[in-house]
Order: sequence, then C-alpha cells, then structure tokens
Amino acid sequence: MLLFIQWFRRVLRMNSAVLVTVSVVLIAAASFAAYALEPQTFKHPFNGFWWVMTTVTTVGYGDFYPHTVPGKILGVVLYLFGISLISIIISRVVDSIFVYKRKKEEGRLRYRGEGHFVIIDWSKHAEFAVEEILNTDPKADIVLIDQYEKTPYEHDRVHYVRGNPVRKETLDLANLEQARAVFIFANEITEYNKYVRDDSFVDGKSLLTATAIERHFSHIHTVVEVVDREHIQNFQHVKVDEFIVSTETVSRLAVRAAFNPGVSKIVYELLSRGQGEDLYEIRPRKHWATYRDAYMELLQQGATLIADGDKLDINRRLDEPIPATARLFVICDYATYAKL
Repeated sequence: MLLFIQWFRRVLRMNSAVLVTVSVVLIAAASFAAYALEPQTFKHPFNGFWWVMTTVTTVGYGDFYPHTVPGKILGVVLYLFGISLISIIISRVVDSIFVYKRKKEEGRLRYRGEGHFVIIDWSKHAEFAVEEILNTDPKADIVLIDQYEKTPYEHDRVHYVRGNPVRKETLDLANLEQARAVFIFANEITEYNKYVRDDSFVDGKSLLTATAIERHFSHIHTVVEVVDREHIQNFQHVKVDEFIVSTETVSRLAVRAAFNPGVSKIVYELLSRGQGEDLYEIRPRKHWATYRDAYMELLQQGATLIADGDKLDINRRLDEPIPATARLFVICDYATYAKL
C-alpha cells in the first residue's frame, strides 16, 4: 500500500503529456497481456482492449472478464493503477475546461478567427452594435476590447479581450490584422468607473486609439464615434473611413420626426436588421451602362436603387455612365437581395 501511495503521488506531479503517454502504454500493454494470458476467453486483442477500457473507466459491462488467476491478477493491477490514471486524466481535462472558460471570460485568450468585427470600448451604443451585427450576419464573430475584469456581454460569437487598445499587444490578441472592420465607440466611463463630462477627453481617447490602429493596421476599415463634430478635424492625420456623431445624429433625427411624422420609424427600419425593407450594397453588372439601366432592372426585380456611395442624387443622374468604382445601394427585403 505504501508503494501505491508513493506511486500515486508521483503520478499527480506528472505533466499532462507524460501522464497521457504512461496511460496509453499501460492500456496497450494490458490489452495484449489479457489476450496473451487468456486467448480462449478474449479471442481477439481488441476484446482485451475492450475489457481494459471498461475496467479502468469503471463501466464493467461484464461481457468479457478473466477466468484464470494470472488474468485476475492483471485485473487487480488495473484496479490499482489504471483506474487512478484515468481518473487523474479526466480531472485534468475538466480543470482545463474550467480554466479555458475562466480565461475567456477574463479576456486573456487570443482570438484566431478571420473576417470578424472588432469593437473597442463598451457602452450602450456598442451593445446595440453587437446585437445588430449578430442579427445581420449569423456567421459573423465579434471581438470586444475593454478593461473590465470579465466580459460585459456573454455570447458564443462574442470574444472578449481585456487590455488597453492603444497597445499593439492588445490589438494582436484581437487579431486585428485579419479583422473585417473595427468600431471605436465614445466611452464616457473611465477604467475606475468615473463619468467624464469633458467631450474633448472622450474624443481624445478615441483619437489615440485610432492613431494606434492606423500605425499598425492601416488597411482595416475604421469607424469612429465622436461626441463633438468639431473634433473630427483633429483626426485629419489619421485614416478613419467613417465618423458617427452620436448626439448630433439623435438630435437631427428628432427634428426630422417632428417636421415629418413617421420618419424615425423609416430610418430605424433601414438601420436595423429585422422584418421588412433593409439597405444593401450590390455589385454593378457588366451590362449596365448607365444608372437608368441599373435602376429599371432592379426595380423590376423588387429593389430600389437609391445611392452610389454617399451620393443620393441618382434619380437626377440616370443617364450618366456607371463608373468602375461605383458602390450601389438598394432598398429591398432580404429575399430579393439574396436573388440579386
């Protein structure tokens, strides 16, 4: 018994690779030994393996078992050493699962996927963006970067990275190199849960983050939320693809809704991925020479052409040729877009 206790303590100190190797060797040796000791009982080495596995996992179906004294001695050895080895391996696997889950919740794991969206700084606007991405693309993954102790949003397709987004190692953990786009949201809450009322401080933090992204990953499509429109000019030296003025957008929409009741519902439906009509980008077709060609054909298919990039005056330029760099946007339902 003392020998067994010493052996058990030594096994506990083994690293996982050695432990698995010892277990495989023991199971293989015992399987062939069982067949060699009682070939009439087991009839095939695989039956010996089957008996060994049902023994060390304490299942014990009873369809095969040794009848001779040497075979029973082998069974005792498996009871003492094999079961303990398998139990330790199972416990380590369970511990590894819990460790992995804890590290994921705490944002300490590297994301290795591609074509994902990266969201920097958690806020209510960021939460809306996460939900919109999840509803729009059922295959898209999201990597959230912030400095919370645990992830603020639990979802199978949302990966959390804890760290300072200004540092390259944090951006590397989010695999920004392979990302589809990155969103930088204005965050008025500091690392110590203090509310910041200074818009310059909030937008300055976004500027610093955008600068870090431009320095290391200039090819990534970047969208930045700013609190004050006047601060956009301070981003001139940084490549930012699109700006969103949060307070201004809400204010302008409120005024439009007052002058034209129902406008806010139309805008909300176009911005959200739900039932009804949505805004989609399509590729120009080779046989479309002018905007009129595209407009009429799309209209017959149930879609309305409304813009080329940020230009909404297509209805006044129908006879102009479509440039090779055109980005056409249409309004239609998802079924029509899938056909297009």
